[in-house]
Amino acid sequence: MSEPMTATGRTFSREDWYGDDLGAARFSDCAFVDVDLTETTTDGAVFDRCRFERCTFNASRHTSTAFTACDFMDCSFFDVELDGCKLVGSVLDGTRLRPITVRGGVWRGISLRGADLDRADLSGVDLREADLSLAKLTGALLRGCPLEGASVRETDLGGADLTGATLAGVDLTAARLRRTRLDLAGAVLLAELNGAVVVSEELGTDE
Repeated sequence: MSEPMTATGRTFSREDWYGDDLGAARFSDCAFVDVDLTETTTDGAVFDRCRFERCTFNASRHTSTAFTACDFMDCSFFDVELDGCKLVGSVLDGTRLRPITVRGGVWRGISLRGADLDRADLSGVDLREADLSLAKLTGALLRGCPLEGASVRETDLGGADLTGATLAGVDLTAARLRRTRLDLAGAVLLAELNGAVVVSEELGTDE
């Protein structure tokens, strides 16, 4: 069985990796420019501080793979599957993300500024301190997501489901909310952000 590919500080340009099984490959401080990663698969791979420019990830499948502190510029994630992956501290700029299948994972501190994630199912994904400013999350499922400290300035959350999400430090008043689903804790937070004083009927005291 061949050893997983490893590379540090390399630039890969205009390479065709269509359908390749990269397994548990390790890449650090590498640049990928115009690389075709369509239908590639990874399992336990690590991409650390890598830069992807105009790369095609269409129909690729990634399991327990880490993309940490990576930059994705003008890439395509059409029909990508991310199963338990880490995108901690990564930036996705001008990258197509629909449709996408996500099963859990840690995306803490990710920048999805202006991203189109309409109707995406991100249930349970760790989005703490994520930059979701100007993103389109209409009809998205964010059930049970840790969202503490996330930025939602002008984020379109119309019809999104945030039930069970933890929202400490999230300024929901900065987002666009239309028929957005919130549980009791989320509704109380929103009320307080709008200046309301929430009263507990059972205790007869202010919350």
